[in-house]
Amino acid sequence: MAKRAPKSKPFTIRRTLLRWSFRAVAAVGAVLVALVLLFKVVNPPTTFYMWQEGQRLGGVSQEWADWDEIAPVVARSVVAAEDANFCLHWGFDMGAIRAAIDQGGNRGASTLSQQVVKNVFLWHGRNYTRKVMEALITPVLELLWSKQRILEVYLNVAEFDEGVFGVKAAAAHYFAVEPAELTAVHGARLAAVLPDPKGRNAGNPTSNLRRRSAAILDGAETIRRDGRSACFEP
Repeated sequence: MAKRAPKSKPFTIRRTLLRWSFRAVAAVGAVLVALVLLFKVVNPPTTFYMWQEGQRLGGVSQEWADWDEIAPVVARSVVAAEDANFCLHWGFDMGAIRAAIDQGGNRGASTLSQQVVKNVFLWHGRNYTRKVMEALITPVLELLWSKQRILEVYLNVAEFDEGVFGVKAAAAHYFAVEPAELTAVHGARLAAVLPDPKGRNAGNPTSNLRRRSAAILDGAETIRRDGRSACFEP
């Protein structure tokens, strides 16, 4: 009986590398799913970007505010400004993505869910690896978290000014109030600074920021009336 020829060394090494690569990817995926489950009930203590800014600035301002400690109009304002179809999608707003493609990629299409994934589980930047990981984790987040939890975490980790993270720190920083005391105008101005928190000031708004805030005020009322805030409000 003829003996089977031994496998070549390069083939064996390649197969071993593939096997360990698969195991590494599976391990990273398991850790990320575990973190998604953990942060469903435990508030994230910080984020990578927050840590980076703390190192750069010598510290940041951030204190957690539970959902029932935040004025409802703030949540509506942020959704109206950043992701009006938040209650209608499963993590990706396909209409916004198509519009962004039609406009040559100059328009943002990132949903609040994607932003939470980026801020809490990943890092800032436009590299391909992060975008792929974001695309994989976002549906998991939508599956395991409620819409209210996604929005609560977003409101607590978003940057509202240089070194100012979360709605509680922002309310104190700009208006000297607690987040439950924020008015509709306050909420609209906070939402208006989100695309450029280092370049916009909710406490001393420019004429452009005032116009943007007025549009957000109308948008927040619109999504309340038409039911697009129903997934996170009673």
